[in-house]
Amino acid sequence: MTDGDLPAELTPGERIRDMRERRGMSRPVLAGLVGRSADWLKKIENGDREIRSLPMLIRLAEVLRVGDLSQLTGSDMPMPVDAWGKLSHPGVTRLREAMHFSLLRSSDVEPTNVDELAGRVRQAWTTWHSSTHQRSEVAALLPPLLTDCHSVARSSEGADRRRAFATMAEAYALAQQYAAHTTEPELYWLTVDRARMAAEQSDDPVALAAAAWIVGNGLRESGHTEEALRLVSEAVDSLRPRLDSGPHILRGTYGALCLHAAITSAKEGREGDAWRWWDEADRTAKRMPDYAHPWTMFGRGNVSVHAVSIGVDLRTPGAALKQAEATVPESIPSVERRSRLYLDAARAQWARKEHSGALQYLNVAFKLSPEAVRYVPSGRALAQDLARKSTGALRAEAVALAEAVGVAP
Repeated sequence: MTDGDLPAELTPGERIRDMRERRGMSRPVLAGLVGRSADWLKKIENGDREIRSLPMLIRLAEVLRVGDLSQLTGSDMPMPVDAWGKLSHPGVTRLREAMHFSLLRSSDVEPTNVDELAGRVRQAWTTWHSSTHQRSEVAALLPPLLTDCHSVARSSEGADRRRAFATMAEAYALAQQYAAHTTEPELYWLTVDRARMAAEQSDDPVALAAAAWIVGNGLRESGHTEEALRLVSEAVDSLRPRLDSGPHILRGTYGALCLHAAITSAKEGREGDAWRWWDEADRTAKRMPDYAHPWTMFGRGNVSVHAVSIGVDLRTPGAALKQAEATVPESIPSVERRSRLYLDAARAQWARKEHSGALQYLNVAFKLSPEAVRYVPSGRALAQDLARKSTGALRAEAVALAEAVGVAP
């Protein structure tokens, strides 16, 4: 019997156990290879716990040498593992070089001061959120920016040195956003670790809490949701006593962490926790009606985007679409985030088997920001699924969109 011949009635856990045993792998070995405990895997195999994390499903498929996720889930719909893979960006090579040599390399120009450096980093974040091709534009800015961050930090002392490190942490947070879905895991995690180390050197409580947001992104996307939730919760606790007296940047960081916890909880199927965290973020945003965090974009518009994402991740597409329809796109100051609103609405329509609605929303998301769809695995996968499954009058449009995204069937 091959993996594809497994009885249809088997649960995902039973399928994983069957494939593991065929490959002669013990439970501790497979669990260790995907970064989990043997007890966690036992609960999965016995049906006491569900796998709700797509990255974890992909990791299990890779370790078990399964080419299609449907062999693990039992779904009738083919889900090739390659469809969820990364699409490298042309700027990755320059980023990799800058990351490896920025520690000792000097800037090509006269060393800047901390204020000028901070302004350049904030402008780079503005570019990320205002450009329709955010990755391509930021790719040109990051290599010299990271080199200058290290150069300025080395040449500064006292309070200026601490501010330089806080600015460096913000620059590496941008590098992480660029590297997500486009680079090898080693380079991605190097951006995360550099951001964390710079935040520690800054001795700034807000920068340290923001670093938890950065590290939490990495943990969640690699399937370590429990660790991500614990880290982000601790960061929230560290800021909570300062909410009333602190500046907007502190409250914005606090709110962004709450949204992070909300999404992470939703991916784990914890509906109550997800909406509890979202409510806290919503209350925080209402205290600053016209504010948007300079790089997480936390604000009232982004809170609305996250409500749609939560609905999709909780597999309640009706609630997600209701929230999407109630959201005013102009309230979202980030083009990248606005595109995400339509991408998640498209995912919700797809979950309801409304191919026409999914195609319409995905087209809007792509027109708003081609790179916010092309370099996001869920966007690429949805474009490919629509091209495969659409029929009649929809097919030509779906295939054209898939070709534009770069996943033509």
